[in-house]
Amino acid sequence: MNRELLVATTNPKKGREMLQILGSYCPELTLLTLNDVEPMPIVEEAGETFYENAHLKAVSAAKHTGRIAIADDGGLVIDALNGAPGVHSHRFLGVDASFDEKMDKILELMRHVPDAERTCRFQCVVVVATPDGQEFVSEGVCEGLVAYEKRGHYGFGYDPIFYLPQLQRHMAELTPDEKHRISHRGMALQGVIPILRSLFRLDERER
Repeated sequence: MNRELLVATTNPKKGREMLQILGSYCPELTLLTLNDVEPMPIVEEAGETFYENAHLKAVSAAKHTGRIAIADDGGLVIDALNGAPGVHSHRFLGVDASFDEKMDKILELMRHVPDAERTCRFQCVVVVATPDGQEFVSEGVCEGLVAYEKRGHYGFGYDPIFYLPQLQRHMAELTPDEKHRISHRGMALQGVIPILRSLFRLDERER
């Protein structure tokens, strides 16, 4: 059977991370991104939850390309900011603002918040959609604290201000392999690996 899985993103950094994780668990699959297939309508991430946005992207990609598609949505949820930036993590301060600007603003807003109240988490929801309308969902959460400064050069997004107390390191100080093992996206993708292996019949012996 066709073993092409469409990773429904045009974000190069997110796409690279998803391809690395999926490829490590399902090396038998041919992994494509939206840049590899015929043009399709742009999906506005207008949902009010991470699930809604991931659902919109995965279902649209599966419908328009006739391929099994996987999409995710996620972000940084900060308790002291009432859950912000949350589902608006990418659009915080506007889509034209850089992540350095977004992080600087968060550090400014959090400058007087004590250690005990700097709790936050990265959340990610992954949706796998098939052309015939099946849908599978997985969620990953990584708990941490908002740091007092940016550190590290790995990763992307808000990784430099996300502090992991159990490791005493910022997320951006972890190598890709280290990050994939504990990150919200890594955990959410691990949750759908059995589904993907079943959908693509990867564990069936060749007849």
